[in-house]
Amino acid sequence: MRMQTKPFRIGTRGSPLALAQAHEARDRLMAAHGLPEEMFEIVVLSTKGDRITDRSLAEIGGKGLFTEELEQQLASGDLDIAVHSAKDMPTRLPEGLCLSAYLPREDVRDAVIGRTAPKLIDLPHGATVGSSSLRRQALIRRMRPDIKVITFRGLVDTRLRKLQEGQVDATLLALAGLKRLGKVDVITDILAAETFPPAPAQGAICIESRIGDARIDALLAPINDTATFDTVSCERAFLAALDGSCRTPIGGYAICEGDQVRFSGLIITPDGRNQHAVSVDGHRRDAAALGTRAGQEIRARAGSSFFDDWS
Repeated sequence: MRMQTKPFRIGTRGSPLALAQAHEARDRLMAAHGLPEEMFEIVVLSTKGDRITDRSLAEIGGKGLFTEELEQQLASGDLDIAVHSAKDMPTRLPEGLCLSAYLPREDVRDAVIGRTAPKLIDLPHGATVGSSSLRRQALIRRMRPDIKVITFRGLVDTRLRKLQEGQVDATLLALAGLKRLGKVDVITDILAAETFPPAPAQGAICIESRIGDARIDALLAPINDTATFDTVSCERAFLAALDGSCRTPIGGYAICEGDQVRFSGLIITPDGRNQHAVSVDGHRRDAAALGTRAGQEIRARAGSSFFDDWS
């Protein structure tokens, strides 16, 4: 790192949350290598997912909409690394790219921001809840079949403004994002992961880089959090085994306990009426294999007709 003369170029989306995550990655790299701020340039790119906010992600192409422009510049060498919310990442990355590091994970749980009642269970009969996540929508319907769930996209501040305007009675957001934005004061309830499973990789910040770039591998190695790497690898393997995307309501989270990892996962129909759950545990070195096994087990148990209902 001492021989580096040009600033390292860090790619990110331009939302306040994405910028907060890019700055956290930069600050950790500065501290790990004793480098000044001017040795890092944060490059902001607009993605298709940022530009189209009037439709659900499932309608316009899925998770890759938040990563494509960044990955193109990463592959070409115009960026050195790209910083992402790990839950936004497709399970299949472009050839030549990999998720090479994870920052220490934040809280995985979902938060409720209620206007007419603090908890989902206490909302008025027939209340309206806004969410862009098919997983959250399905889990809300499982809890409260009477609730009307509508698609609710946009930046955090946009969703909070729509809530205050009375467009919905409540909305759900990732607790991790609210913490990183310093907005925990808006939270009216926090949903337990055991009963309201988060999205795989929720709460984790990942760093994408080029495979075989030894200089960048050396840059990132000191800031990689191994517990986060193992748990998210397990969760992403579960997602991959189910061909998971923004079109599929899937929840799952892993926990490291010493040299062991414990995973719980769930698939649920969009109406919240049918679900299948799975739990596995094993050694952390086998984290990805455990996630794959859990995905294969739940797929076999559910049968192909369960997945046909999503199409």
